[in-house]
Amino acid sequence: MDALATPAPLLAPLPDPLALPPFAQITPAQFGPALAHAMAVHRAEIAAIGGQADAPSFDNTVAALDRAGALLNRVSAVLYNLAASATSPALQAVQRETAGPLAAHWSAVLQDGALFARLNRVHQARHGAGLSAEQTRLVERLHRDFTRAGAQLPPPARAEFAQLAQRLAELTTAFGQNVLQAEAVFALPLPDEAAQAGLPEFVRAAARQAAAERGLGMPVITLSRSLIVPFLSFSTRRDLREQAWRAWVGRGEAPGEHDNRAIASQILAARQRQAVLMGHATYADFKLSDTMAGTAERVWALLDEVWQRALPALDRERALLRQAMADADVQHPLEAWDWRFWAERVRQLHYAVDEAALKPYFPLERMVAAAFDCARQLFGLQFLPRA
Repeated sequence: MDALATPAPLLAPLPDPLALPPFAQITPAQFGPALAHAMAVHRAEIAAIGGQADAPSFDNTVAALDRAGALLNRVSAVLYNLAASATSPALQAVQRETAGPLAAHWSAVLQDGALFARLNRVHQARHGAGLSAEQTRLVERLHRDFTRAGAQLPPPARAEFAQLAQRLAELTTAFGQNVLQAEAVFALPLPDEAAQAGLPEFVRAAARQAAAERGLGMPVITLSRSLIVPFLSFSTRRDLREQAWRAWVGRGEAPGEHDNRAIASQILAARQRQAVLMGHATYADFKLSDTMAGTAERVWALLDEVWQRALPALDRERALLRQAMADADVQHPLEAWDWRFWAERVRQLHYAVDEAALKPYFPLERMVAAAFDCARQLFGLQFLPRA
């Protein structure tokens, strides 16, 4: 029997729309076949929409397109969720193997001639079709997505744009995995009290937890932001702060198979070519044309304004840090790995703000409850435990 005839955990219907996928039953090897099947289903849905004999309308084209690809979106979401929160070499291999085919699939959808012709007719008639504001917005958003994916380009340029999208998917996947690899292999050991000098209990507990997760026998500092930032803020061991800081800012730059520098150059070149194909001088112009800012010039104007206001504040902060160092009879220059440490000292000295003292008042469960309460007050939403 075909393995897909009996749906694998990734393809089986969920008991209700809010149900979680059966993560305990999912293995990396299931993703390739499941994604291939989901893409085939999506292609059939797109062909059915584009091949209709009825005149294009919001319901038979836009709403149908919005519904299409539900299975593919669900399987992809599970892959991305696991890759971000519980990755493994096998899952990363799946990401690398499927990044290109998925990008090629979405390019084919967004460049489908019959589908775009129907969407374009709905878009042209949208203001006289009696659509709601939300429906009009969806029509405009989908039309723009198709256009920005090359649907209106001449055939050779359209094909090149799709090839670039596929290549960029492969490159950005490799880039992200190289950063994860650097984070996974780095562990700064804290074998004794001297190495842990200055660290409050919550940082020490996090270091012990990091060691337990990696099967190590002593506390360690990893490149997780929730651990590296407080370590740089509290550790009195300047030599260890420097080691940790250099590892943090140097992720993906170590020579060898995980070096991101060449990949970054290739990403920039591919994005620039995409921008040129779409009639823009730079990728920044192309990217910003679909944002509130609109143009690179407006972004630079805002950054220049902020820069002029930030410089005096930076000078004041630097002076406070240097004064704190002088008061402590510290003679070395203020380096990047010193900044958070002395900034924490200044906060405690001048503003009576001690992050370590505040931490116990913000446990995770209270932060979750506060987020739900904000949603209730702002949007009238209620979150209730499921039976």
